[in-house]
Amino acid sequence: MIKILKSYVRKHHVKNENKQYHISGSKKNIIEEQKTPSRTTIINYLLSLSKNKTNYLEIGVRNPNHNFNHIKADNKYSVDPGVEFKENPVDFKMTSDVFFDNLNQEKILIPGIKFDVIFIDGLHLAEQVDKDIINSLHYIKDDGFIVLHDCNPPTEWHAREEFRYTGSPAGGHWNGTTWKAFFKWRFEPLINSCCVDTDWGVGILSKKYKIGSSIKKTNSFYEFNTLDNNRAKHLNLISFDKLKSILAKSNFDIPA
Repeated sequence: MIKILKSYVRKHHVKNENKQYHISGSKKNIIEEQKTPSRTTIINYLLSLSKNKTNYLEIGVRNPNHNFNHIKADNKYSVDPGVEFKENPVDFKMTSDVFFDNLNQEKILIPGIKFDVIFIDGLHLAEQVDKDIINSLHYIKDDGFIVLHDCNPPTEWHAREEFRYTGSPAGGHWNGTTWKAFFKWRFEPLINSCCVDTDWGVGILSKKYKIGSSIKKTNSFYEFNTLDNNRAKHLNLISFDKLKSILAKSNFDIPA
């Protein structure tokens, strides 16, 4: 790991006074990349809990080989405008706003369709992620799950608003401000939530299952340092094994 970090510093011509930040950021990148399981494994587990045929929706696909193609559901639907992946072999080549608008007007899919899991991994900016969550809540089954990627950025550089700036200690990694949207829903008493500490933070929202109680509103200005000092509590960070244990206790038919 030390050789990799030194190579990164030389490659990016990092000044001496900034080396500590770049080394720390690079180290956290390596740690995060080694965490398991992946979001795909978590999504497939949640889908496996249903005894009926499953409906899955993915918002923000990019390359489907990274996740979508590996999802095990009876019916799968994908949404992506194709900004980052030119081939864009998805079902609905449009933004999530347009998709949900068409869904509301019953122009697409079956009227009244509900999903077991909706995975949100589109534009990583809080305002858009919040819109996607609000829209998804109308189309998730009562016992379904909304899953979000990139909810646990390791540093403030990973949580930057501008994707294209890659000269920071985060390197080419970008979680955006997704965490702010997820954190906002941690204040909602009617929604249960947790964040599995893997794959850059896999946030999960549920109407039914007690995966994590809401918290009193705090960090009103969404300061990153405040999150960093309280992330375990504020994001309700848990392991995948802990999630499975909670769900097993929520329904005796669910295997631990």
